[in-house]
Amino acid sequence: MFVRMTRTHKIESWIAVLVLVSLAASAGAIYWQRQKAISLRGAVLVQDSDPRKQQPIGGVTISAGDLAASDATSDSSGFFLLRLRKPVRKGHPVVLSFSAPQYRPLVLNDIVANKLYVVHLVPLSSAPAPKSQPQTKVVSIRVRYTVKGTTDLNVGSAVKTFEIENKGNVPCKGDRPCSPDGKWKAAVGSATLDAGAGNEFRDARASCIAGPCPFTKIETDHFTQGGQVITVAAGDWSDTATFLLEAEVFRHMMTQSERWSYPVIFGESLSFTLPATAESVSIEAELDGQTIIFPLGPSLFLSWASCDAGVNPDRGRVYRCTPKPGYRFQ
Repeated sequence: MFVRMTRTHKIESWIAVLVLVSLAASAGAIYWQRQKAISLRGAVLVQDSDPRKQQPIGGVTISAGDLAASDATSDSSGFFLLRLRKPVRKGHPVVLSFSAPQYRPLVLNDIVANKLYVVHLVPLSSAPAPKSQPQTKVVSIRVRYTVKGTTDLNVGSAVKTFEIENKGNVPCKGDRPCSPDGKWKAAVGSATLDAGAGNEFRDARASCIAGPCPFTKIETDHFTQGGQVITVAAGDWSDTATFLLEAEVFRHMMTQSERWSYPVIFGESLSFTLPATAESVSIEAELDGQTIIFPLGPSLFLSWASCDAGVNPDRGRVYRCTPKPGYRFQ
């Protein structure tokens, strides 16, 4: 059966097609927006057959040409993150170039993939130096640094006596204070010590030292826990007794202690780590038979080596140094 399409039917059909195309375009746009740009992650190391000498290289420029929004630079641990443009997907060919002042440039032909890119660069100084060039030996290397801390210093002791005046064998008759059994009239005395601002008492003790001590008792104890101010109160239900309150005085002091670290040397690289609290870092080394201390400073400058530093997840710092021309580690 043949049905002729009217003009109205044709318009409705075109509208339906346009709606479907519009929906498909919108879905495609939404999908495109949800697609995240791919980033290449990797590390740049020194080329060496000995894994212990494959030191990280910082400051390397990594480029992917037009495929990347911008070049990347490796950090002190050798890590780099290269962000590709959004149209680039997995499986796309990519040409990565690596360049650093003291290393041979490298061009790597690869594909975009979900992997870690570990790249090795060959140092320009890998060839042995001419025998005619003098080499200064840097030996007996060790790192000196300081750390701050607090310590408690015993700055003295404090002593105080106090008397409790009373007369023995006087019936209490309910007129407090009384003896523990409520039979005899008692008296109460107290004493307080103040260690002063920034100080505290420790090992405080209170005792009856004279009079009928068997008939006395510590009533309140605000001294054994220590602190800047301590107080003791005692009771006496016989004749006058004398008490002694004594404690050691401590003060919190800021100290700075010196520590040493010994670096490890693999090939042309020297490495050592220091805690996050390390200060006043310097390197002691022997050059031409003379022991010299070289302050490292925030710029990490040494006349005989180039150094960089990075921060570990534990906030400790890792240092790496390579000798400058004319020097070598031993």
